Amino acid sequence: MHTAAPREAREDLELVIGDKNLSSWSLRPWLVLAHLDVPFTETLVPLYDPAFDARLAGYSPTGKVPALRDGDLWLWESIAICEHLAERFPERHLWPGDLRARSVARAVVAEMHAGFAGLRRDCSMDICGRHATPALPDETREDIARVRELWTDCRARFGAGGPFLFGRFGIADAFYAPVVTRFVSYSIPVGPDERAYMDAVLDLPAMKRWVAAARAEVAAKES
Repeated sequence: MHTAAPREAREDLELVIGDKNLSSWSLRPWLVLAHLDVPFTETLVPLYDPAFDARLAGYSPTGKVPALRDGDLWLWESIAICEHLAERFPERHLWPGDLRARSVARAVVAEMHAGFAGLRRDCSMDICGRHATPALPDETREDIARVRELWTDCRARFGAGGPFLFGRFGIADAFYAPVVTRFVSYSIPVGPDERAYMDAVLDLPAMKRWVAAARAEVAAKES
């Protein structure tokens, strides 16, 4: 367990996550907290630890990561955690201020949370891995096309205020950050607009910290 922000961690916020190289679900709420410089305690439970189930039993009723403790309240599911943080820190504007943009942002987050089964299966998150573009089934190629369409549509309609899907960084970007890493790891071809968005996500200081930690994690396992 260690402090995941430069300031002293507050005892009322603890985020339980899995391996930084592999756990796409963990990245989402971690990125929200770290990017916004919200102090929290990070507890990492390796996904393939033989004691994983036993260790998670005290944190999450589903036995999965991530899980957030806020005081005496425990929350599971990344979408619920991020919604909680949006209400906990309303001044941070994790959702767009405009109603139309906010509604679309919630739709694209829900789509990511519930969909893209082919992409998850055939291009699982492996931040440190570098692979040639694989031969992918139609379902997965359709998932990739949908992600690219979604990114360009959100940027065109709502992205005038900055480099992210809805201008400024928000929950929608945190949810698609693992996809950005997948596109890099599996050499997925993208156009210049999608590449610019990916670069903006990868240039986030918080994202750089996560990637650096993932590399250190993998190096430690290989040593």
